[in-house]
Amino acid sequence: MSTIDKSKFTFVKRDDFAAEAIDSPSYSYWKSVMRQFFKKKSTIAMLSLLIAIISMSFIYPLFANYDFNDVSKINDFSARYNWPSTKYLFGTDANGQSLFDGVWYGARNSILISLIATVINLVIGVIVGGIWGVSKTFDKIMMEVYNVVSNIPYLLVIIVMTYALGAGFWNLILAFCITGWIGVAFSIRVQIMRYRDLEYNLASRTLGTPTFKLVVRNLLPQLVSVIVTQASQSLPGYISSEAFLSYFGIGLPVTVPSLGRLISKYAQNVTTNAYLFWIPLTALVLVSLSLFIVGQNLSDASDPRTHR
Repeated sequence: MSTIDKSKFTFVKRDDFAAEAIDSPSYSYWKSVMRQFFKKKSTIAMLSLLIAIISMSFIYPLFANYDFNDVSKINDFSARYNWPSTKYLFGTDANGQSLFDGVWYGARNSILISLIATVINLVIGVIVGGIWGVSKTFDKIMMEVYNVVSNIPYLLVIIVMTYALGAGFWNLILAFCITGWIGVAFSIRVQIMRYRDLEYNLASRTLGTPTFKLVVRNLLPQLVSVIVTQASQSLPGYISSEAFLSYFGIGLPVTVPSLGRLISKYAQNVTTNAYLFWIPLTALVLVSLSLFIVGQNLSDASDPRTHR
């Protein structure tokens, strides 16, 4: 039987600290989300477009002197109905006003209304939905409320509220938020009921974990993609609703510009001097589309099941 030549081996000393070290690379959830998010080419394109639109909407009005109701140039025929050119990028209307200024002022108001309404409805919806999903007593009450509210057309509620409250920036936001949160809350409630009875949550509850801590630490982190999806649908949805209401004169006051108000004002120019109608409409479509695609891509990226 041959003997082992120990000179060919190098003996390693025992290292208790090295034994405790983890060889697998560290995992960061949000780094993984960003990696998945920016992997799609549509994200880069739509995010660049969205940043450009938002920058112009909020920065340009700070330096432009624009009055939506100014008719001082109405008698200056050389300033009226100028088609888009290097001097007037989006052209001018019957009052000699620059459509370029009007579009960015209008986009700012439309985006602000959508953003504020979305944040309010999401915050209320997530809080109520979190309680709704874990409390059986609260669930019985809220199901009756939901059954009543969900059978009333949402747009009808907004129209009635805008008529009752009157046209106004904050009145329109209030109309959006009266019942807008209940759909978000119901979605959160359904998702929480999927996770609340899993073994680790039952064990946590058995050990005496408070319900609030259980919802915040164990359940809501599982619903990041659901919340982002709700936001990605709400943002363009509220912009479209504001445009629809303003088009029929029941959203913002007639003195306040918005994309919907511009489309309504220039609807008569759909064929004659068509740029007055189609440019604000195109801006509305680009804002809604970029918000939706960026939101959906972020929702997909925030789902842990898509991470590798």
